[in-house]
Order: sequence, then C-alpha cells, then structure tokens
Amino acid sequence: MEFTAKLNYVRVSPQKARLVLDLIKGRRVEEALDTLMFSKKGIAPKVYKLLRSAVENANYVSAEKGLDVDVDRLFVKRAIANDGPRMKRIRPAPMGRAYRYQRRIAHIEIALAEKVAANGKGELVQTVQESAPAKAAAKKAPAKKPAKKAAKKAPAKKSAAKKKAAKKPAKKK
Repeated sequence: MEFTAKLNYVRVSPQKARLVLDLIKGRRVEEALDTLMFSKKGIAPKVYKLLRSAVENANYVSAEKGLDVDVDRLFVKRAIANDGPRMKRIRPAPMGRAYRYQRRIAHIEIALAEKVAANGKGELVQTVQESAPAKAAAKKAPAKKPAKKAAKKAPAKKSAAKKKAAKKPAKKK
C-alpha cells in the first residue's frame, strides 16, 4: 500500500526542491526526517512537514481501514517536484528598457510504502528497484571472457625516399 502527501504552489524552483528530495529517496522515514532536520537548504523545513504529513496519512488510513501498518518499516518510495505555473515579472533595465524574468513554482509529492518481509523470520527486503549502473555492473562481472592473444605489430613505416629528377637520355648525333 502507498501513502502520499502533496504540497502545491510552493515558491521554490523545482530544480532546488529536487536537490533536497534526492537526499531522502529510498530512505527509511526516520532517517529521512533526520536528514531534513539537519539540511541547510531553505526548502527542507517544508519538505520535512510534508513527509510528516505523509506519515500521519499512513497512520490515519491504517486506523480507518483496519490495516496493520508499521511506521518503523515505512520508506520514501517516491519524491517528486514538478513545475507549477510561472509568474512573469519585469525588471527595470538601463536606458528605459525592461528585462523579463520568471518566478518558478513547484508542486511536491511524496509517497511512502512499507518494506515487505521476505520470509517469516522477519528479514526485510527493500522493494526499491536497483539503479541502472548497479544492474549493468552485476551483469558484466560474472561474464569474464579469456583474454585474446596479442596481435602482431605492423612494421614501422619507412621514411619516404626523396624523388630524384629523371635523367634525360643523351641525344644521338
């Protein structure tokens, strides 16, 4: 089951929000809250509040539907910052001109999920997919091929000989 929380029309550029969201993706909720608490980014307190809201949504849904959700096993499954509408503004410029610029707005969404136990022994298995570089490295490692024999080197090129003017045959008298 997935538990989400959204924060719309935040006055921060989505690029700056993604920097903070990338810090918490795939982490346990407790660890993500600690990371946000000590982050120096300006958007971190709003993301912290949003993450706590997602945890409270999980508690509410579990109580309402009678599900057994363990908050200690929740992790951040998805954290997205999308573009919102842009505010167009004008700044005065030299010689009576005006420069246009845009103030960006972000829509932030966080989704939590519960880690699934692999067997009855209580061992946890993370359901987040491996990243592409990790998969590529795993595929390449076991497939070792024997080294090829060294190819013969081509002989070094000889310097070109200087051309001599051809002698004309002597004229017969």
